[in-house]
Amino acid sequence: MSEESERKKTVKTIIKRLHKGEDPEKVREEYKDVLEGLSSHEIGMIEQELIDEGMPREEVHSFCDVHIAMLRENIEKPTPELPGWHPVHILMEEHSMMLDLSEKFRNAAKGIKASGGFDAAGASIEELNHVVHHLKESENHYIREENVLFPVLEKHGIKEPPAIMWTEHDRIREIKKEIYNLVDTRKAMTFNNFIRQLEELGITLSETLSSHFYKENNILFPMGLKVIDEPGWKGIRKEFDGLGYCCFTPEPPKMAGVEMEEPVAAEEAQGRLAFETGDMSEEEIESVFNSLPVDITFVDKDDKVRYFSQSPERIFVRTKSVIGREVRQCHPQKS
Repeated sequence: MSEESERKKTVKTIIKRLHKGEDPEKVREEYKDVLEGLSSHEIGMIEQELIDEGMPREEVHSFCDVHIAMLRENIEKPTPELPGWHPVHILMEEHSMMLDLSEKFRNAAKGIKASGGFDAAGASIEELNHVVHHLKESENHYIREENVLFPVLEKHGIKEPPAIMWTEHDRIREIKKEIYNLVDTRKAMTFNNFIRQLEELGITLSETLSSHFYKENNILFPMGLKVIDEPGWKGIRKEFDGLGYCCFTPEPPKMAGVEMEEPVAAEEAQGRLAFETGDMSEEEIESVFNSLPVDITFVDKDDKVRYFSQSPERIFVRTKSVIGREVRQCHPQKS
């Protein structure tokens, strides 16, 4: 067995022992020689293998913070300096700004509490509304990760870490939803009850974001940087631009002297038609058209009928004999 395989096997043993409740410091001391030099990429892939071998994803997720706490020295390595156009640089900048936003949320809560009542808290409530507005805008950050970065990582064999991060995104969304509901209904509750819930949610939001962003910055992103090449990152940036941004607008790649090549169209596979956004077989295309709850008729540039769909619920009667017929001849004169 190679040295890498042996170390991977040992790390799996460590994680399993942690899951059984053993003291992290004791385990770390016992395996300190093995852990030295362990990369965040290796840790992520080992956790993925454990899930593939049958360990429930929820269990790995629930102990993820324990793994990170014990392996913090191995994980915390300087992220390579990335140019401003790079998607990882953008995401990490947004992380920093959202952590600052969570701090502003807690400060606004302190200001409202110090005012002693809703009537005297006008300025602090205005600040709270401002923070809530930006929290809503931050949804774009998670959408870009889930719909652009995560699929690319999965294509490179990194499947479980993005799935775990997506679970955390949903938890963040739940917290934000509670915040929006609390702010919207504050006039229907007592001032003290509002403040109590506001402070609790502020702490929960801050701790959850801090933990989540730490994992992405120190585990997920380094894994991506290891397997995605520069053309791949340029493609991700192009998709990011299409979805838009939150917190700030990053510099256009051309300002940084980066040429963003147009994506190369996928090669047409045997029996499949290639489009800009994917490919389909003729059978799949026909099935899609025939499954739509509407009739479709295609008339070409010469006004000739070239195609009609065969959906189960027809609106107009059509027969194959109309194919090639001028569309005007298919309708009564008054039409």
